[in-house]
Amino acid sequence: EIKHGRVSMFATIGYMVPEYFKFQGYLSPSAGLKFADVPNGLQAFSKVPAEGWLQWVALCGLYEFVIYDKKVNGEPGNYGQGNLGWTGTSIEDPAKRTRGLNAELAN
Repeated sequence: EIKHGRVSMFATIGYMVPEYFKFQGYLSPSAGLKFADVPNGLQAFSKVPAEGWLQWVALCGLYEFVIYDKKVNGEPGNYGQGNLGWTGTSIEDPAKRTRGLNAELAN
């Protein structure tokens, strides 16, 4: 459930970003479709070619079944991917960590 909440947050950002920014060039050169021609919001679903949606489904499937193929044995939301080597991104104090995780759940 935590993962789905995070995906929903990214989807919300993805819904707002095209209002202010669009890539240059072609979304589908063979169809002559430019990124600027794709409308914002739900109307974009009808403009993107089926091959484009197939690529997204394949990417999401790869992400879901290959990258996160491990069983989660620890705390909920901890997929064992670490902090990507960034310093200052982990909370060492157990009480502060528990408080931070509870704050994320309450968000």
